[in-house]
Amino acid sequence: MSAAGFAGVGGAGAGGSGAGGAGAGRIAGAPISWGVCEVPGWGYQLSPERVLAEMTQVGLVATELGPAGFLPDDASRAASVLRAHHLASVGGFVPVVLHVPGHDPVPEIQNVLSGYADTGSGTLVLSADSGLTGYDARPALDEDGWATLLRNLDRLGALATGHGILAVLHPHVGTMVENGYEVQRVLEGSSVALCLDTGHLLIGGTDPAELARQVPGRIAHTHLKDVNDSIAAKVRSGRMTYSEGVREGMYRPLGTGDVDVDAIVSALGRHGYGGWFVLEQDTILSGEPAGEGPVADVRTSAEYVRSVLSRTG
Repeated sequence: MSAAGFAGVGGAGAGGSGAGGAGAGRIAGAPISWGVCEVPGWGYQLSPERVLAEMTQVGLVATELGPAGFLPDDASRAASVLRAHHLASVGGFVPVVLHVPGHDPVPEIQNVLSGYADTGSGTLVLSADSGLTGYDARPALDEDGWATLLRNLDRLGALATGHGILAVLHPHVGTMVENGYEVQRVLEGSSVALCLDTGHLLIGGTDPAELARQVPGRIAHTHLKDVNDSIAAKVRSGRMTYSEGVREGMYRPLGTGDVDVDAIVSALGRHGYGGWFVLEQDTILSGEPAGEGPVADVRTSAEYVRSVLSRTG
């Protein structure tokens, strides 16, 4: 579906998470830019100490929490680690099975939310996990599955609100909400806010800039990614798996790929977006990187976003 299909969808929305001030105070990092990922066998995993220190080094003020095991399981200890690196917590990316009748995702998310107060986290970034390992394949979703998924999104949104937390749904390649049709079904069938992940949307066939213009009131959190669309086209068509695309360099430093970051930030700014801009460049490492490693690209992305915000924010 073209992005034009989103016209008229939206209305009541989240508007913005209100997390962070203006300009650089709203730019956060994510461990995936250093190759840290929840997928088993994804690649070499750098230490939290290196990742967090390098976030601070390039001037980021906050981070998403990363996958289980990246920070200590005990939320108070995790908060201490973040304080030691002068980083606030945005919240976390949480894959959860939403579409299976009879499977209740509430206990799992209740457990996640129970630690958010200690870390000062404000945003729960949900993805509609396929139930399979990784993001290279997913099952088809029937109408019963859709009804269950949409109902669970509203249940989890209400649960998060009860904890003073904003829940957003992250369209993501290899999950049950990936392409434009599926994003529209979520917008029409639930009240949940969206995480605008500029890379996953583009790979899934949605123009993220057009989506930002069409439904700004439903966008409450942003993952800024840039993408080499010639590689993304191979993933989109099935000629290449998602993980193969990542290894081939599908994700690029912001400002060097085919995502119109300026247009996206401008569109959100015109509608009073007050949420985070989380820098993400999904990376797979084969071993300990030589030289600077991933931080060099993160620095490029951070400098680019600062320049965009100075012009548009």
